[in-house]
Amino acid sequence: MGGPGNPPEGTPEGGPGGGEDEYRSVVFDESFVRAARLQEFSAQERIADHAPAVRRRPPLRRGLSRQALILVLLIAVAFGTAIYMGVRHPYQTPAAQQPVEPLRMTVIPLAPQGKVPGHTDPEYLYAHSPAAQYRIGAEGIPLPASRRTAHFSDSQVVAALTTAKDYIVRSSLYPEVLTGEQVRPVRVLLDADQLDQFDEGFDRPAADGRHAPTGWLVRFDPSGAELADSRIRVQGTLQAAETDSSTLEVTADHTFVYALRPTGAGDKAEASLFTVRRELHFRFDRDDLRVHTAQLVVSYVQAGPLSCAEDSTNHLHPLLAGQTAKTGGPAGTDPYATGGATALCGSLATSAQPKV
Repeated sequence: MGGPGNPPEGTPEGGPGGGEDEYRSVVFDESFVRAARLQEFSAQERIADHAPAVRRRPPLRRGLSRQALILVLLIAVAFGTAIYMGVRHPYQTPAAQQPVEPLRMTVIPLAPQGKVPGHTDPEYLYAHSPAAQYRIGAEGIPLPASRRTAHFSDSQVVAALTTAKDYIVRSSLYPEVLTGEQVRPVRVLLDADQLDQFDEGFDRPAADGRHAPTGWLVRFDPSGAELADSRIRVQGTLQAAETDSSTLEVTADHTFVYALRPTGAGDKAEASLFTVRRELHFRFDRDDLRVHTAQLVVSYVQAGPLSCAEDSTNHLHPLLAGQTAKTGGPAGTDPYATGGATALCGSLATSAQPKV
């Protein structure tokens, strides 16, 4: 049965070599033999079982196993889902953020048309003024009902409103800010790209619409006035809206009424009311929402009673009970009414003063 082909171990040393084996074309490799459908029984198997000379082999499985096929399908489904969500997800992060704008600010002093009314009891002044029904402190700055927008979730809208409220509270109600002792509680809420403008305004105040500390916050000249009542009256609104797929804006319009008296005069001195109306426009990108900061882009302030002759850039210098303004403005402006003043100095309407 042996053929002239070489043994599996190769041609023995010294044996005949070379030449083409005439049967080489019909010698089958191992894979061909293993794949054969018929297999010859061994001699021992044929003697023991009297079986036929050959038996049928089960067909070999080709291709992927069931487990491998399922894994491939799962990977394909996951990959397709990821692509779909990346295209359709409404809260995807935009490729680029808008540059942060510098704050544009306007501070308008309102001069009284006569003597500033006063009384030893601040509660009496509040009760006889347009602020009689105002809430006290942060309670006067309630958050409105919020809804998701096309590109921002409910929680992101709430985050913008909350940060805006925090800024208003810190910049209008904190005693240490009102007296000029600190600015940090306000500064830490600003977008990092606005800090240089903020610092320049406090280092070198200027009435240029960009660098007035009173555009960033409310603070009084500590040598002239102090709070006669810490329960500041507040009323106003907050509104949030989406301007584009990467930006939320919050508009705030609030009126604050402070009871003031001369610094160091004591409880027996007459107090008077001082009114500040602040219209602030905040802008938020997704980074601001994540780190709890805001971009303050517009600050429009009306405050009085003030003298138009006094510089209101760095501090507000309130006219107190019994004082009059040296000069007045062109027309009466009521900070309790809607609409904005157009002059750089206005007159405080008599309807805005308490009736004593």
